[in-house]
Amino acid sequence: MAKLLTELVGTFFLVFTIGLVVATGSPIAVIAIGVVLMAMIYMGGHVSGAHYNPAVSTALLVSKKMEAKDYAPYVVVQLVAGVLAAFASYFVTGKSFAPAPGQGVELAQALLVEVLFTFALAITVLNVACSKKTEGKGFYGLAIGFVIVAAALSAGGVSGGAFNPAVGIGPTLVHAAVGGGSLEHVWLYIVGPVTGALLATAVFKVQEGSE
Repeated sequence: MAKLLTELVGTFFLVFTIGLVVATGSPIAVIAIGVVLMAMIYMGGHVSGAHYNPAVSTALLVSKKMEAKDYAPYVVVQLVAGVLAAFASYFVTGKSFAPAPGQGVELAQALLVEVLFTFALAITVLNVACSKKTEGKGFYGLAIGFVIVAAALSAGGVSGGAFNPAVGIGPTLVHAAVGGGSLEHVWLYIVGPVTGALLATAVFKVQEGSE
């Protein structure tokens, strides 16, 4: 129960922060997102592993860094947290949102960006939080948070910058329910992140074999 509660809290505050900065148009939105992710990782890393992302959970499952029995509950809680956070940000701001590719961006381009930056996120998580060589090191939250800062700064305007099915699905469902939005692009934020996570596990397997 403690693990699932931690995943709920961490994922909630990640998506809630995204909802608020999108609604307010904060000029330092990506910093806020990266910082809250870093803080939530330090908050919950010792309890649940601080995944807060179904793609990260997928990477850890395939890499045998989490128990199979925990996978489905983690993913369900993360997705529920995404929906709850999107509703909360809508209640606070009166605005709903959904990630979407930038204007003039081809779907293939958006998909590639989601794959590549989720790969970067997952390979970083695997190496700084799951590798024997970095065991006990305290920099994991900082490293992971700054991957998201870099991803959002460089590619948010291309793909919508989800890199996380909980970020892609929860807000999109809420936007469809209260804002008349479409589910047209939700698949991008499932296929892209999961593909990136699986590619990361393949690379990590080679890296881990060199230890």
